[in-house]
Amino acid sequence: MLIPALLLLQAATSCTATDVALPASLSGWTTQADGFGVNRAVTLAAGDVAKLPGVPAGARPGGAVMIGFRIETAGRYGIALDQHGWIDVVPGVAGGEALKSSVHGHGSDCSSIRKIVRFDLQPGVYRLYLTGLDQPRAKTMLVAPD
Repeated sequence: MLIPALLLLQAATSCTATDVALPASLSGWTTQADGFGVNRAVTLAAGDVAKLPGVPAGARPGGAVMIGFRIETAGRYGIALDQHGWIDVVPGVAGGEALKSSVHGHGSDCSSIRKIVRFDLQPGVYRLYLTGLDQPRAKTMLVAPD
């Protein structure tokens, strides 16, 4: 009984293609943008977390990326990431504590999005820190509020 159930589960989750049927909110994931923003995926080179300025407490060792962004309209925004890693959002341009996340989730089935973490953001400037990365480059995108 267990083997047929496992085979059925495997058939339901196997994909013939990746990132082809993403929902509209994730449509920007398949194109490379010039800058990080809503529905604009960017791939960034990861460096050593110890060399990154203003890393928030709780950042994970390993590869790390930091990029600034601006929010114009308040809402619950997501940060999508293509790999295992820690996602922190810090308000302002220097220093500060990381915001508490509101929801943790995953990308759509058959997508290369490993995780999406959502934060309640007000208009203003923020810094995104991705730490604990195990790959030399990280693909990330700001996901619009639901």
